[in-house]
Amino acid sequence: MGRTTGAEAAARLWQEHLDAPFPAGLRGVEPAGIDIVLLDADIAGCVSTWLNKGGFLDGERHGILRDRIEEWERVLPLLKETGHLRYCRRLLQLAHIVKTEL
Repeated sequence: MGRTTGAEAAARLWQEHLDAPFPAGLRGVEPAGIDIVLLDADIAGCVSTWLNKGGFLDGERHGILRDRIEEWERVLPLLKETGHLRYCRRLLQLAHIVKTEL
């Protein structure tokens, strides 16, 4: 059995992300002054673009992805609910895969 590529792992995690509803308890939440809904949308947009463009991300989105990863890493320790953490960790993992593959 072969090794899974970053693109394959990202595609699998992306499908899991699309199948998971955004946690209602995170709507309107701004730990450390960071809006979780916007953070989610920005990373999802970058991941979706990367997947749809065959592993390419323009410079602007690359910068957005880098900045949002830093914000997620500041926010994640402030979240306590298991479902919220699962959702957020998956999205952060996706962002890291995309960043690594660029």
